[in-house]
Amino acid sequence: MAKDEKDTVSWKRFDDDAVLSVDYVSKPATPTAYGIRAGASRLCSTSESSPSVITDPKPDFLATPETASGGEAEGRLRAYFDVDVKNGSTWSDAPEPSTGSLKPTSGYVAYSSSLKNFPAQTKDWDTPLVDGKLYRYSAYTRSLYNSDKSYLGSGPSPFCYFTVDSKAPKKPSVTSWTVYSECVSGGACAPGGAPGKSGTVLFGPGSGETSANNGYRYRLSTDAAWSAWESGATYRATITPSSSGTKLLHVQAKSAAYPLGGDEQIVRFLVSEGPAAIGRWSFDEASGVAVDLSTTDPAHRDNLTLSGATRSPNGRRGEIVKQAATETQPAVRGADQALKLTGAAYAATAKPVLETAASYTVAAWAKLDQTGRNVTVMGQDGTHYSPFFLGYCDSVKTWCARLADADAASTSLDNQRVNGKDPAQTKVWTHLAAVADHDKNLLSFYVNGRLQGTKAITSNWPAPGPLQIGRVKHKGVYTDHFTGEIDEVAVWQAAKSGEEIATEARLLDGPDGSGMPHLELVADLNPSGASGTVLKDTTSNYGASLTLGTGASLNGDSIVLTGTGGAEFTDSALVDATGSFTVAAEAVVDGAALASKPDGYKAQILGQRTATGSSWGLWFEKTGLDSTGHEVLDENGDPVIDEATGEPKSETWALGRWHFGRLTADGSGVSVRSDESAVLGTEVGLVGSYDAQAQQISLYLVDRQGVPTEFTAAAATGGPAVGKGWLNSAWGSQLPGRVDRIRLWAGAVHNAHQKTEVVGD
Repeated sequence: MAKDEKDTVSWKRFDDDAVLSVDYVSKPATPTAYGIRAGASRLCSTSESSPSVITDPKPDFLATPETASGGEAEGRLRAYFDVDVKNGSTWSDAPEPSTGSLKPTSGYVAYSSSLKNFPAQTKDWDTPLVDGKLYRYSAYTRSLYNSDKSYLGSGPSPFCYFTVDSKAPKKPSVTSWTVYSECVSGGACAPGGAPGKSGTVLFGPGSGETSANNGYRYRLSTDAAWSAWESGATYRATITPSSSGTKLLHVQAKSAAYPLGGDEQIVRFLVSEGPAAIGRWSFDEASGVAVDLSTTDPAHRDNLTLSGATRSPNGRRGEIVKQAATETQPAVRGADQALKLTGAAYAATAKPVLETAASYTVAAWAKLDQTGRNVTVMGQDGTHYSPFFLGYCDSVKTWCARLADADAASTSLDNQRVNGKDPAQTKVWTHLAAVADHDKNLLSFYVNGRLQGTKAITSNWPAPGPLQIGRVKHKGVYTDHFTGEIDEVAVWQAAKSGEEIATEARLLDGPDGSGMPHLELVADLNPSGASGTVLKDTTSNYGASLTLGTGASLNGDSIVLTGTGGAEFTDSALVDATGSFTVAAEAVVDGAALASKPDGYKAQILGQRTATGSSWGLWFEKTGLDSTGHEVLDENGDPVIDEATGEPKSETWALGRWHFGRLTADGSGVSVRSDESAVLGTEVGLVGSYDAQAQQISLYLVDRQGVPTEFTAAAATGGPAVGKGWLNSAWGSQLPGRVDRIRLWAGAVHNAHQKTEVVGD
């Protein structure tokens, strides 16, 4: 500081050896993987009414510190642990460990470029906690600087609730494995079994157990619920993992005195890969045949020959690495391609790919241009029919999977048929999969990785002809030609599980092998320089247009909204609301205009409607008034002077939070809200995503807000709208302010790091 802050001369009187020192500090983010150690993993019950039970009064707490995207490389992070105890109705700090420190046992951690994350940290709470008390625990990230003497702190993780009961049944023993085996201490795992293959494991009393166990329950990490309690001092359980990879087995014991169970044991085991795809096509070649990517052996490839079909730059994977980086050249990126079909165009192999009399699975991404007739994504030739039809059934206006009863001219396609639960959307990417399990005699149909239904298989027969993409054989002739785009086709000579189908629909391993989902930009509307009543997308290849209605206009920089109307995408739904998607909007909300609105008023920035209400939306909800007031500005952004007082005029503004979820008139819709109060009157970037396979929504500003929240998708019936929401079959929730940019992607951003890479800060 200057010696005299009011004297400009003072600012010039520095010594000639003055030095300005600036520390750049990685911005901390909320920790991940937080919880209480339980065997090979961790526990965290976020419900105060249903806390975890632990028997060790000196538990270990775990957390993985994080930074905001971009701060990883230079990050020096340390987790900070906070434990509260409830006395009566009051929460207060629990006694600190004997070290008097809430820091982890280890010092700071640095980012691991090979693992692409920060290592987890542990805190041994060596001051005993009290039996019977209710506790809660949260973790923070501290980003260190100034030789680790100073730090920036993140917000807290959600609370993990637990109670200590040293007399409850201890962690059960988990021994005598068949087919699978427990990962050894230190992390090494021996793979065993396969998806759908059963193995057994024996549960018994844990080490040092003094009470007599009389039952056990268990679940895999992929299970939604626990098994029923199984009686006995020991119990041999049968486990059947539904997908490959590392799995967690949770086990809990009960006794006569503790019928609700005690401490939870968690062990890891590794499931071997199931049968690989025997055919996989991405259509990303420059020209010629579509190469079968399921094998590197040209002699075993079933390439697709294109007939009348072309390739489009609208591939479902979005931007991909076309050529890997070398020591001297960076990676070359470009648009993924898809198979484009019009008229009678198709693609076909030279010989059969599937043995359709045995179990098989078929899957593909489809973007249908129009309805009005049946269309087929995929089939395989018999003499008169294909044994399977994967596509769109116009009689029910939805996606469907059908099996032909026989390869005869008079066969039926309705005896073995499963329809989708929601109407099919045109001009949006949708993932389809059908599983013909001839061991269980069951046909299963999936849309966007979610099971739509099943049907008993009454017959099956081998199809000796080629695999067809975009057409199918019906009564001996090719028909039901597909119009639109198809991408990422895959077939397996096995019945894949629902979890494996969900993984396929996630379209993981994004650019650079990051393991994140691929996203395809399907709309990008920037009003800068635009005028008139229609704003067109000139960036993506999808050509969306936004028609401005009452109360909306373009001023050359923004979509200006008066709070009396809005704008609509009338030509396309843009995204399948039942599938994974991401939406982003840069907006300014007029806080003064909302001051007169009642608390609870919701001003929608961007959303999509169903027949009577909202499918999804980004909105601001008013919760009160900002009593500090704000300066009134003129059209040039200068303060307006009150002639009576000579002081700048001020006005009261609304207070509230940002939301992403389902907007409803009665407030019953599920949403994620921002952690802090919304900043109005200045531009804010809002990002919402829906993970269809996990059925969760997330909200991002710079970082993720709150935690991913369970969400049931509702199929949309129209295009998205800007500045208004569809409630009870009428428009409402009008927004006063402006919108500066709108973008939508097929696919859900996975975390804050991917959000920054895809959407920006």
